[in-house]
Amino acid sequence: MSLIAIVDYGMGNIHSVERALRHAAPEADIRLCSKPNDILAADRVVFPGQGAMADCIRTLDEAGLREAVLSAAKSKPLLGVCVGEQMLFERSEEGNTTSLGIFKGEVRRFQGPAFATGAQQLKVPHMGWNPVKQSRGHALWQGIPDMTPFYFVHSYYAVPAHAELIVGQSNYGGLFTCAVAADNIFAVQFHPEKSAEFGLRLYRNFVDWKP
Repeated sequence: MSLIAIVDYGMGNIHSVERALRHAAPEADIRLCSKPNDILAADRVVFPGQGAMADCIRTLDEAGLREAVLSAAKSKPLLGVCVGEQMLFERSEEGNTTSLGIFKGEVRRFQGPAFATGAQQLKVPHMGWNPVKQSRGHALWQGIPDMTPFYFVHSYYAVPAHAELIVGQSNYGGLFTCAVAADNIFAVQFHPEKSAEFGLRLYRNFVDWKP
């Protein structure tokens, strides 16, 4: 039985993630983990996040979980979700925050609070369903058609320094990166737990993934 740790550092919709994972993989042992040793003992790790980047980094450090997340990112299948994806990069424009630096690149804000693209006025935050273009194949896209809509709630988005990290893009006033992957890490800006059938399929694919 696979032991899946959801990193619990007080920031993120962890209970929604937990419910979605339990629905997608009822046979798995899924635990909310707030202690480093519990994360290190897991077979797989889900790293969610929600709210301001600076608050997420601060609470992660106050919980003493930074090193456990960095260790998991080196050795275990790891799924980052929303700000959990953003935190994998070097810095964010949100509060000029230094992050974990697992991936090279930065996190930028959509222009706003309302920005123009052609004749449209687009609001920030970006909220709702948007199609995701699969930039390249990946095991976590298995059974998910290209251009499937996923649910987004965000004002910031990752800009990887290296294009080969990009596995998914969406369009909001222009293309932006919404999914990245390298080795044992897959991370998304959207919320699979709020994305109905295909969000659950992505979680199921993560449980089955053998990077």
